[in-house]
Amino acid sequence: MPGITLLGLGPGDPEKLTREAWEVLNHAETVWLRTRQHPVVPFLPPGLKIESFDDLYENSDSFDQVYGSIVEKVLAMGKTPQGVVYAVPGDPFVAEATCPAIAEQARALDLPVKIVNGLSFLEPVFAALRLDPFPRLVLMDAIEVSQAQMPAFPPDAPVLVAQVYSRLVAAEVKVTLNTIYPDDHPVRLVHAAGTNDEIIEEIKLYEIDRSENIGLQTALFIPPLGEGTSFEAFQEIVARLRAPDGCPWDREQTHQSLRQHLMEEAYESLAAMDANDPKEMAEEFGDLLLQIVLNAQIASEEGEFNMSAVLKNIHDKIIRRHPHVFGNLSVEGTQGVLKNWEKLKALEREESLEPEKGLLDGVPLALPALVQAQEYQDRANRVGFDWKEIRGVLEKVTEEIQEVKEASDEEELKAELGDLFFALVNLARWKKVDAESALRGANMRFRKRFGFVEKKAKQNGRILSEMSLDEMEGLWQEAKGK
Repeated sequence: MPGITLLGLGPGDPEKLTREAWEVLNHAETVWLRTRQHPVVPFLPPGLKIESFDDLYENSDSFDQVYGSIVEKVLAMGKTPQGVVYAVPGDPFVAEATCPAIAEQARALDLPVKIVNGLSFLEPVFAALRLDPFPRLVLMDAIEVSQAQMPAFPPDAPVLVAQVYSRLVAAEVKVTLNTIYPDDHPVRLVHAAGTNDEIIEEIKLYEIDRSENIGLQTALFIPPLGEGTSFEAFQEIVARLRAPDGCPWDREQTHQSLRQHLMEEAYESLAAMDANDPKEMAEEFGDLLLQIVLNAQIASEEGEFNMSAVLKNIHDKIIRRHPHVFGNLSVEGTQGVLKNWEKLKALEREESLEPEKGLLDGVPLALPALVQAQEYQDRANRVGFDWKEIRGVLEKVTEEIQEVKEASDEEELKAELGDLFFALVNLARWKKVDAESALRGANMRFRKRFGFVEKKAKQNGRILSEMSLDEMEGLWQEAKGK
């Protein structure tokens, strides 16, 4: 009668083929295998006609294409009077892309489906590793890991990466893992678990693609990186601070009370960036992240929003505003990206029925003046309101200097100096220099050199206020040579 039987062949040892599976195979005339490359195949019942889809692997460009073709063919055979027995390694619903798709589409077609479970690869792997997967083991597919830019799992949890079927895949998995895990992180490769050929290799992460034993039945086990290395663990720490038995100071905080701390941490992060100090940056970024997560936790407690909403909002915004990366749009260079960015933001405002806003309205008024000026100029540039060449920028700076010289009163001088600063910011922008960072760098140099002058004067038994300008200038020039 029509219908589909989805059957699991187990991990590879014939002894681990279930009694039910053996009975079904004994009474079947033909079995279709996803692949013949499975150790149990030579031990299937004699007289059973064996067909496979191995030719699809050889003639298709991707696994998705292979799996799509298999699903289509199995469904077609399921409609025939004799139906079809389709067998896969392990269990039909563990690390198996075709069977869930077949079952779902068969339901829509009103085709009966019988499921014959098999021992999956997981149980033998757990036994080989002497590992209880509960409570936190993460299961990942090697292809998914290899195609990612970053691991999509918390590094403080143990991880099992299945189907590391070639050294090339292992190499690609390693590249992804190296974004988080160090080269010498200890890992284990498990080969042919549950068979007589089972091998366990205890090696370092950098060695995984050098193993000569890698094959279709290889899995990679990654022990946790260490406590406190995941974003989820950090959220738990912050939530604990705000718990009824947490820290009294943290429990008292509100969005408003944390404003100053957020600003301070942002500026301290900038200082670390200005100093180009990686160790300091890592620490300051952590302090800044604490402010973000703490505010999100407060919002969650108040029923306003939670961290998932924060992440989802920025996730969707990045995808939406980068169709040239995540879609099919083609743009030319940075300028093309920025122009399209403005079009997308205008469309977003239109769709959200926001009141009409000008191009510069989205620039926060609380920004430092230099940052604000540069952002205004950047936005004006996106719609073509800019000098055609840098000569015009330089001439404008010269013009503003002359107007400062000619200012007749304090108010005019103040206005002309503001225009000069604005023109200088524009020059910095044209030279691709961040004006705020440039001035902060100048401030830091002045502080360092003036400190040298003070120290030298003191060493010479002098007081700065009693020294001549020429004497201080001499020390200043000495400081500049340091």
